[in-house]
Amino acid sequence: MSDIPAPKPRIVVLISGRGRNLEAIHQAIERDELNAEIVLVASNKTRAPGLGYARLAGLPTVAISPTAFADRESYDAALARRVAAARPDWVVLAGFMRVLSDAFIAPFAGRIVNIHPSLLPKYKGLHTHARALAAGDTHHGASVHLVIPALDEGPVVRQGRIRITADDTEQTLADRVLDRIERPLYAAALADLFEARVTAADDGALYRDGVRQHTPPIQDYD
Repeated sequence: MSDIPAPKPRIVVLISGRGRNLEAIHQAIERDELNAEIVLVASNKTRAPGLGYARLAGLPTVAISPTAFADRESYDAALARRVAAARPDWVVLAGFMRVLSDAFIAPFAGRIVNIHPSLLPKYKGLHTHARALAAGDTHHGASVHLVIPALDEGPVVRQGRIRITADDTEQTLADRVLDRIERPLYAAALADLFEARVTAADDGALYRDGVRQHTPPIQDYD
């Protein structure tokens, strides 16, 4: 039996802003809680603060602005080429605030992961915290899912939730979802995928430890 360790999954992380989830993923790797190697941090914003964190952490970075491209598909194709050059096993969206077209998704089909701040299938798209409050929901949370061309429709790997309190505002709820749920939840879901505890079939169904996952596990973070 060989003592040579298996190669770590190579991941590219896409960001648009502060990079809080990037930071959490990187720290999980540094603590040996997540077996992976970040081979590139890419952004559509040249001044994204998360790029500064990545550079200080010694991670390769690139910023590709969409302003130089005629349309979404041209930009996505160029981004896909740059990401592909890093030879990733997985592409991880961590606050990447663009809807990706098939020009990007197709080359990495089944290998793109996103975290969305709602308990999918509720509240696809934007303003999820305000919508949860307006609906009078008792709980709110986040979902980690595989990315398909339909927005926020991919199969869900894991979810986390917290109770909504009487004094919650859109901002306080957003902050609690990010800090209490998203940071630990994303690392746990990525570990599921990277270690093949969760796998996807050709029909899009997820299997956890070989058993079809009809509903994703949901963890309370209160």
